[in-house]
Amino acid sequence: MSAVQNVTTTPSDSSRSGIGAWPPLLRILTVASIIGVLLALYMGLVYAGTDIDQGDVQRIFYIHMPAFFGAFVAFGATVVGGIQYLRTRKTRWDTLALAGAEVGLAFSLVNVVTGAIWARPIWNTWWTWDPRLTSAAIMCLTYAAYLMLRNGIENPDQRRRFASVYGILAIVTVIITLVIIRIRPDTIHPAVIGPSPQNAEGTFELEATRGVGMALAANFPVWALLVPITMMWHRIRLQNRVEQVEALKAEALNR
Repeated sequence: MSAVQNVTTTPSDSSRSGIGAWPPLLRILTVASIIGVLLALYMGLVYAGTDIDQGDVQRIFYIHMPAFFGAFVAFGATVVGGIQYLRTRKTRWDTLALAGAEVGLAFSLVNVVTGAIWARPIWNTWWTWDPRLTSAAIMCLTYAAYLMLRNGIENPDQRRRFASVYGILAIVTVIITLVIIRIRPDTIHPAVIGPSPQNAEGTFELEATRGVGMALAANFPVWALLVPITMMWHRIRLQNRVEQVEALKAEALNR
């Protein structure tokens, strides 16, 4: 897998591997991400009609919901990377785990911030310690702690082992955030989407407003798959370059 390949330790090897050049697939993904974001924003901000109950503030859901699932995908990569690193002790899997954690945390913060922006005119508050919101905050703090853990351990092998175990266990907070609105009847957070007023639970309905379903269909693959995967690949390449620089520094100091 070219995106998570191990870095080399000499400039000549780096030139042969083409670490500075974008692989063709990454170029395609990057261009597709840019076009996809523009198209998704058009669908959500222009094409979709104004929600009959909430007005224009409902449009933020076209980013708010897919961003959470984008975080889920990225955090899933952290689990895969952690498991594979513990199995193989290959650095490239730890790099994948790190990229997943950073991109996932970014998407989680987008989810929380856009939710707060929506809540202000709808719930008349920026934040409330609702079970869903609390679990989302804990999820963000858990992965922020993951990054702090990595920065707090100097030994590379020990850092990778500890981070792998932590990253695997941290996915529990993501799963809880995903399902808590189904298992906690006291949450005020809605079940967001429904084909009828009965199961939409107070939010927008797919059939009540023109273009809502199409806008969601356009935004979900962009924010939940295309953008996070592309960002992780770029982050992996950046980390590969960092590891290369560190190797060259160590080699220079040992001379």
